[in-house]
Order: sequence, then structure tokens, then C-alpha cells
Amino acid sequence: MSEILQYKRMNGVFHRMNALTKVIFLVFVIIAAIISTDPIVLLGIVAVIFLLSIAGKMHMELLRQVPMLIFLSLGLFLLTIITMQAGDTVGYLIPSFIPLIGGVVPITSGALTFAMILSLRFFVMLFAFQIVIISTQPRELVHALQTMRLPVDYTLMLLIAIRFIPSLQLEGKRIQEAQLARAYNPGKGVKGKINSMAPVMIPLVSNALGKANVLGLTIDLRGLRTMKRTHVMENPPGAADYLMIGGIVVCVVLFVFYYAMNIGLI
Repeated sequence: MSEILQYKRMNGVFHRMNALTKVIFLVFVIIAAIISTDPIVLLGIVAVIFLLSIAGKMHMELLRQVPMLIFLSLGLFLLTIITMQAGDTVGYLIPSFIPLIGGVVPITSGALTFAMILSLRFFVMLFAFQIVIISTQPRELVHALQTMRLPVDYTLMLLIAIRFIPSLQLEGKRIQEAQLARAYNPGKGVKGKINSMAPVMIPLVSNALGKANVLGLTIDLRGLRTMKRTHVMENPPGAADYLMIGGIVVCVVLFVFYYAMNIGLI
């Protein structure tokens, strides 16, 4: 499994951008994904983000996350079909020809549309987060958030949460490999997958709690509570930054125009 939310040194256009520009890009993409209720619009946003990742030489990192996103999307589709009944019935989750239980769970067009919207939102948000985190060093991200007047406590919590994800992922992989090296055989099938979780999750949670304690002591030793900050050098805004900001402004205008037409204001 490839690591997610991990900075990588590359020579792409996003790596040369100012961190504040990338944060503005991320905020815009998240807002656009939340307010968009048209699957075509969301699919277009996914395509644009993927094209930007190609320009930034990060498209392979995004493609490695597609299997996980597809798995999450299938879970969303199943959950939505079971819990939401809206629109026309297009089929049944359990075929009607099965005796007794056949035709019990209908699949409606409204549930399929809503599940598709949620799935595409996951694609948009994870792709955008992946691009920003891959191309931004943690200290630059912290400086950008502080430039936006975000309190230092919340900035620190966000940074720690982002950094813990790849650390826990790598730690879980090592624990799983250690269990396999000890000839642990949980069995096959679904039962085997469930049995294999406990020997990984218990030491993983224990190690995470230990790291959190050490991290808290380290923060105190480095004098965070004094709130005295040192100046951090950052990349000055360049042509790519101004081009990105201009593109965001154009997209905002197009979004406003599109939704104004839909509600009849134009």
C-alpha cells in the first residue's frame, strides 16, 4: 500500500508554488465539492485536478489511491441503497427471483445519484489534499496557516494529524510483516481478514499512544507554550501562483453563473 499524505521531493510546478496559494486552492476545491450537487460538475472537477497533477508530476501518486477510493465508493453505494429510498426503482439489491428474501431492498435512482455525488466528493477532496500535502513541506504549511491567522494550537493539531497518518500506515505495515515473519496464520476468507486485525491493531494503538506521550513532552521542551516564533523563509509568489489565483477567480465566476442559471436568476 502506498503512503498517503506524505511530502515528496519533486521538481513540479506545485512544488515551486507558494504554500498560501496551495491552501487557497485546497479551500476553493473543498467548497466547490461541497456545494456541487451535479455529478457532471464533480466529475469535471476530478478531471481538472488530475490534469493539474499531471502538470505537477504527481499523477502516479493519485492513481495509487484509486483502489482505496473505489473500495470506499462501493461501501457508500451499498449504505446509500440500503438507507435511502427516493426516485424510481431501477432494480433490487437482492434479485426478485430468490425465494422469500428476493426483491426486499429496492435500488432507486435517487440513491444511486446521491451515492455517486458522495463518491465523487471523496475523489475530489482526497486528490486535492494529496496534491497539496505531497508538494508542501510541513513548515511551509504551518507558515501559510499562520499567515491566514489560524491559531497556533489548531495549526499544530492539524499538522500532527496529517503527519500521524503516514506514520501509522508505515507502522501498521511493519507490524503486519513482523506477524507474518512469526508464521502467524489467521486463516483465509472474511474470517481470516477479521482475525488478522487484532494482532495489528493492538500494538499499533499502543505504539501510537506512546508516540503521542513523547510528542507532548517534545512540544513542551521546544518551548511552544512561550509562543515566540522565528521567521521562516518561504517561496515568493511566482507566475504559477498568479496563474492559479486567476484560474480560481475564473472558476468562481463560472460557478456563480452556472448556479444562477439553474435557479433562474439569469
